[in-house]
Amino acid sequence: MDGEGRWMDNVMIERLWRSVKWEYLYLREVETGSQVRKILRDWFQLYNEQRPHTAFDGRRLMEVYCERNP
Repeated sequence: MDGEGRWMDNVMIERLWRSVKWEYLYLREVETGSQVRKILRDWFQLYNEQRPHTAFDGRRLMEVYCERNP
């Protein structure tokens, strides 16, 4: 399969959601959707603004984004 719908098209997003679930969501007890929304908001803030990424030599995603989009 070389066109639309290839397995490689979703690799990055699947990896992201795997990280969200296993590193943050499954470790907490949640009872309401608003709790899940808060957990996801906190995790994405951590992921984008505080967590260093090896793909960018230990830099944070927000740093890389701001450099490329002044």
